[in-house]
Amino acid sequence: MATDTQLISSQSVELYEQDFVAWTQTQAQLLRDHAWEHLDIPNLVEEIEALGRRERQELINRLGVLIGHLLKCQYQPEKQTKSWLATIREQRRKITALLAENPSLKPYLLEACESAYEDGIDLVVRETPFSYQALPQICSYSIEQILDNHFLPNPAQD
Repeated sequence: MATDTQLISSQSVELYEQDFVAWTQTQAQLLRDHAWEHLDIPNLVEEIEALGRRERQELINRLGVLIGHLLKCQYQPEKQTKSWLATIREQRRKITALLAENPSLKPYLLEACESAYEDGIDLVVRETPFSYQALPQICSYSIEQILDNHFLPNPAQD
């Protein structure tokens, strides 16, 4: 015969699979109530780890958009728009806030920039006539430059 704890745990896992939002609300209430024996520990662990991965992925995504727009400004300075500059400003602001909220991401910044550079290149190839071969394979901007509110790259020389 199943115990109450096993039954609640089974219901919790079932809820996790059927209605994630309801599961999160239930788990939050169990935590507030200190009902440790009723928590869905395996799925809680998985979700907490996923939160960290999402923050890392957000950093990469924002850096990719930022780097892509820096590249567009460098390689198409004559087509530079207020929209590009606003996107650069916005991404820098959001990245700064993300790093302030998650200081443990700072040591990951170099690795994130390397990954984000590929995304930035993809953005440029999608939105300009440039090919992958026409663009540098390695990011020429330092992390400090990428995040510097006053930095814009010099136009590329033909």
